[in-house]
Amino acid sequence: MVNKLAASPEAAMADVYDGATIMIGGFGPAGQPTELINALIARGTKDMTVINNNAGNGEVGLAALLRARRVRKVVCSFPRQVDSQVFDALYRAGEVELEVVPQGTLAERIRAAGAGIGAFFTPTAYGTLLAEGKETRSIAGRPHVLELPLKADFALIKAHKADRFGNLVYRKTARNFGPIMATAATCSIAEVETLVDVGRLDPEAIVTPGIFVTKVVVTRGARA
Repeated sequence: MVNKLAASPEAAMADVYDGATIMIGGFGPAGQPTELINALIARGTKDMTVINNNAGNGEVGLAALLRARRVRKVVCSFPRQVDSQVFDALYRAGEVELEVVPQGTLAERIRAAGAGIGAFFTPTAYGTLLAEGKETRSIAGRPHVLELPLKADFALIKAHKADRFGNLVYRKTARNFGPIMATAATCSIAEVETLVDVGRLDPEAIVTPGIFVTKVVVTRGARA
């Protein structure tokens, strides 16, 4: 019988290894899998490359992972916010690498990895530092930049509800990058608030089918 439930966040993180590339869902705090991140910190995994929309907020979640000096490189769209002081200090000290990717390009590079697309052209970033060293081409009279897919070893995402098959339903804007990250990683781990019996989720409401989810961890709430 298919059962993707992990006993705890710590158990779900047991296979994450040093040097892994990890996608972390969330648009700022919205949809960020904080308990999975805390378990990753406790595990002591280091030298990771993290792909996220930003570079951490305040002192929790991704910011706490950075503060613990477990991250070697960050790939993101927004490395600077009013509360991104942890990343800012580490970057200025030369302790973490940064690759900036425009937000739409970031989403499409992740989606391309999940969809099996080898590469794509976009006009975004043409003529800027972000396009240096990349192939360019004129399409319909407009210059474009070639971008490659972004793949990961692990994706840590957060959803609202799940069943033991790993089918996921999200809550409003907490959905953000979770669905595409789940498709672009070798191992996708979902932190969910509520577990329901198989068949209780409306098929029309399932955003991420269980085929893309490796493990599910219930971190808050009760069985529905």
